[in-house]
Amino acid sequence: MAKICAPGKPRILCLHGFRTSAAILETQIRKWPESILEKLDLVFLDARYPSAGKSSVEGIFDPPYYEWFQFQVHQDHTEYQNYEECIAYIEDFMVQNGPFDGLLGFSQGASLCATLPGMQEEGVALTKVPKIKFVIIISGAKAGGAKYTAPKLAANAFAAPIKCPSLHFIGEQDFQKTEGLALIDSFVDPLVIHHPKAHTVPRLDDQSVKIAQNFVEKILNLATT
Repeated sequence: MAKICAPGKPRILCLHGFRTSAAILETQIRKWPESILEKLDLVFLDARYPSAGKSSVEGIFDPPYYEWFQFQVHQDHTEYQNYEECIAYIEDFMVQNGPFDGLLGFSQGASLCATLPGMQEEGVALTKVPKIKFVIIISGAKAGGAKYTAPKLAANAFAAPIKCPSLHFIGEQDFQKTEGLALIDSFVDPLVIHHPKAHTVPRLDDQSVKIAQNFVEKILNLATT
């Protein structure tokens, strides 16, 4: 559900992971210090499609679970279903509940966040909303990287370096670590938080808080321009 805009705070659309939910991502993000969260206007959106299979968080978080799109990884390509419909769904929400300054995503949601600025720059997505000013990518993967071929709509998402500021979370035990590192190289102005955990939204230690605070100060300035 959309929230009323908070004046002076960057408004951020938050996209959850594969077969989880907006409520689950919000629970995970709320582990972060209030000194950071109080400066952000976070809006959490459920994906369009109900989970089509077992969720990795069953028994940890309650259902319902959702997925942004469906995919199968083959030896030489990734097969996607409902990707374009997913992008249209996100844009419709942004039109009706924006304007949004930036995007935050975890896992499948992070991969979407990473591709959207380049797709918007190319004019194939988010053409009805203001330019994305920044992204926060937690355990994301690069579409068109070593593991996942890109959907047709996102074929040129990383053809040029992404110019908007970005904050990347890289888990040392994350199965997506290699793809997450590849994403960092695709951005012109990245800040990076390394943590010892696996594929998760981590709690922030003192050093991570400092990096996150630096990023928040940067996007506070962007949100007022």
